[in-house]
Amino acid sequence: MLTQTLAISRNTFTESIRQPIYGVLLLGVVMLLVLGATWSAYTFDDDTVQLFDMGLGMILAGGLVLAAFIASGVLAREIDNKTALTVISKPIGRPSFIIGKYLGVAGAMTLAMLIWSVVFLLTVRHKVMSAAADQYDWPVLGFGLATLVVALVVAVWGNYFYHWVFTSTFTAAMSAGLLAAFIGALLIDPQWKVQSITAEFQSTGHFPGGQVLLALIAVFDAVWLLCAVAIAASTRLGQVMTLVICVAFLILGLVSDPLFGTHAHSSAVAAAAYRIAPNLQIFFLADALTKNATITLDHIGMVTAYAGLYAVAVLGIAVALFQTRETG
Repeated sequence: MLTQTLAISRNTFTESIRQPIYGVLLLGVVMLLVLGATWSAYTFDDDTVQLFDMGLGMILAGGLVLAAFIASGVLAREIDNKTALTVISKPIGRPSFIIGKYLGVAGAMTLAMLIWSVVFLLTVRHKVMSAAADQYDWPVLGFGLATLVVALVVAVWGNYFYHWVFTSTFTAAMSAGLLAAFIGALLIDPQWKVQSITAEFQSTGHFPGGQVLLALIAVFDAVWLLCAVAIAASTRLGQVMTLVICVAFLILGLVSDPLFGTHAHSSAVAAAAYRIAPNLQIFFLADALTKNATITLDHIGMVTAYAGLYAVAVLGIAVALFQTRETG
């Protein structure tokens, strides 16, 4: 069973990152994150607050949309085209099929989230230019632009001469290049002076105490949960309705606390709804970053455990829905 599940997950991962929509949304969110550093300069509030809110919000929204599209692409489309029948007609259980699909989609989402996270960290390192006297962070700009150009050249070259899939080649080149760019930005300060690789994570650095990294982990947890919702919806619905369900789940998760939590002590119905409905506010920690509230490892552990347990419950529903789905 484990071997079959892993085989399905590997195939799903490869299929996911080869979808054209994957590359389009991947690059689209990258561009929005870069532009976010410019847009944040026009706020009447603290520019840093706007940068964190926009950056983490774009990553979460991009993860939601991308998860819905690739989940419906690798599951709902296979069911509609009857190609799923060729897999489950073999000695492969439907639960293994669903779990394998989820792991593959979650893996593809993790790769996209890593790319977006590094871009976001580079924009945080660059900072918002609020005044004309502010200086550009040329190491960040140089490493970032070089990564984009090299990734595009490698993808075009490989596609033209070796028939490599453009989307997956570009994604692989971007992930490797951005990792190198981020390490370079950690080692070189804005004045092109060599510094300790841990300098940015110290109290005077751009990522004090690694708080930004912890906030990104919480967003990762939310997107992995949304992947489970997308897989469950794709067992019965098409691409558009899967996206609608994911958006509705996100909105419900963001308003469940004021909608049900404030009435949980006075109403049994509200208390039950509060326990069943997702609480996604605990995953969005932009306020903690901007108000200098410490994000603890205990909180991240609690958030990760909550996301894992909720995802398991949603995948259980997905298996139940798929068990009676006609695929032939």
